[in-house]
Amino acid sequence: MHFVPALAACLALALPVAARGDTPCGGSFSGFVAGLKDEAAALGHDRRSVDRFFAAVRPDPEVIRRDRAQGFFQRDFIDFSRRLISQNRLDNGRRNADRYGSVFTVIEKRYGVSRGVLLAFWALETDYGAVQGDFNTLNALVTLAHDCRRPELFRPQVFAALTLFERGDFDPAGTTGAWAGEIGQVQMLPADILKNGIDGDGDGHVRLKTSAPDALMSGANMLRDLGWRPNEPWLQEVVIPDTLPWADTGLDHEKSVADWAALGVRGRDGGLGPADLSASVLLPMGRGGPAFLAYPNFRVFFEWNRSLVYVTTAAYLATRLEGAPPYDPRTPEPGLSGAEMKLLQQKLAARGHDVGGIDGILGEMTRAAVQKEQQRLGLPADSWPTRALLNAL
Repeated sequence: MHFVPALAACLALALPVAARGDTPCGGSFSGFVAGLKDEAAALGHDRRSVDRFFAAVRPDPEVIRRDRAQGFFQRDFIDFSRRLISQNRLDNGRRNADRYGSVFTVIEKRYGVSRGVLLAFWALETDYGAVQGDFNTLNALVTLAHDCRRPELFRPQVFAALTLFERGDFDPAGTTGAWAGEIGQVQMLPADILKNGIDGDGDGHVRLKTSAPDALMSGANMLRDLGWRPNEPWLQEVVIPDTLPWADTGLDHEKSVADWAALGVRGRDGGLGPADLSASVLLPMGRGGPAFLAYPNFRVFFEWNRSLVYVTTAAYLATRLEGAPPYDPRTPEPGLSGAEMKLLQQKLAARGHDVGGIDGILGEMTRAAVQKEQQRLGLPADSWPTRALLNAL
């Protein structure tokens, strides 16, 4: 489910490193694989199984190219969400909600995860199972473990895939998926499958590629494991007053729903959540753009994906699939281009802010730095970077 591991909470590594007992990243690929095989045997895996598992593994340069090129996440929320949320996806989501209604009913009773949430991830990850990726999963995982950007994320996935292979649930030559090693209709990494995989259709196996009940049950189990709070809301579009204290907005600021209501925040389509529930006002494009109230469950989405624009889009799509109307785009102030965003991040970093990397992507660390500088400069502190802010810096 970690659709963009490059945005995961793993810092890029500049030099080859290895924990005690780990095969160091980098160097020759064949030497790296030999080290993985020795490491697997030391972990207790049968040497013959290990040899069969790694027999045909090879590096995949396309995986590295995909890992380095993720400019799609530089788009703003309105552009991104409109590109990903089509009427066809909404219609197919509702058809699948009916088709697998009994599965969703079990999920909601057992895990407390609303069907709209799972439908949204199912839609955005694989178009309800139609596009699951054609990268050889083992090649992708070993390639990324060999690369020294995030070996600590991908090396364990190689051994998790080996365990699945030994159970008869992974084919080194035939298992395919996304470029970053995720498998199946809701795109789960091997370690997540081991930990949270559920046999939803009762056939004795966890088949995330071919069984929608398995995929949906496993996704719900993983969300619960990540901290999903049963039967609570996650995101709601709201109407905000012009007098809202902008410095109090953003995901790093919380108030009770009752306190937000006292400040004039109201639901655009109905009432707000429980009065004592904590929430944040999320303004993905500043005070002039769409406005949402993000509840505690919204944060669980970041365990699935680290991109704010993706997470907000997924959470919003989930509300649409449960009947919410299209959001009001309002009139946000124009944002920055990718090049301007990188320049802004450089200026913020020069002032001592940790923006998480100069990548042109407006993530939460950049937004927090923007808000602090807006406050310092006397600008409305809504975390939305504009040319006025860039010029002021």
